[in-house]
Amino acid sequence: MLTQKQKELLLLIHERMNAGDVAPSFEEMKESLGLKSKSGIHRLINALVERGYLERLPHRARALQVRKLPDGYKPDASDTSDAARSQRHVNATYADAGRYTAANESIPLYGKIAAGTPIEAIRNEVNTIEVPPAMIGKGEHYALEVEGDSMIKAGIHDGDTVIIRKAETAHNGDIVVALVDGEEVTLKRYRRAGNKVILEPENDEYEPRVLDPERVQVQGHLVSLMRTYH
Repeated sequence: MLTQKQKELLLLIHERMNAGDVAPSFEEMKESLGLKSKSGIHRLINALVERGYLERLPHRARALQVRKLPDGYKPDASDTSDAARSQRHVNATYADAGRYTAANESIPLYGKIAAGTPIEAIRNEVNTIEVPPAMIGKGEHYALEVEGDSMIKAGIHDGDTVIIRKAETAHNGDIVVALVDGEEVTLKRYRRAGNKVILEPENDEYEPRVLDPERVQVQGHLVSLMRTYH
């Protein structure tokens, strides 16, 4: 859980960057939070980085990126940042779980998908899984069990079950199931950069994969996940 000052600083940085893509200066942060010195800002930023809320970007002025937002924060509808998109997903998952009363629906469970090194493509339905209708919405869906930790900063852990809506296209920042070279399937954040597709992990220990578009086939978008605690 964040302290009040950590939360205030995180939201200040997020809102300023969402409005103009530039983080506030340390002097502006200090004045906004009512602190007496910039050393207090350094300590707050270090704490937010350690907890995975902020990331320092090398070789850039005011080089900060918001990776996630505080629990319960409700982004404005005009906020299109990756952090806001992820937070809306978290908020919707909790809200749906709280008001769910209808009968569960059965969807295919196709097996394991790598959130790390890609594994052999999943071709055959092996089981089904029961999920609340509020977790899937419209469209055709299927489930996969996550294997690996490359998406851990997006809140996706080894052993989670992800619910995927079938789709063949994606927007920048979407978390997708991607089939690479017709043989490997992986769960990554999707981005386009010029004439390349980037499959981006959410773990600093993994490198993005930069591929020609014809090598990548989008097979669905992440819409929710299920987790079992042992």
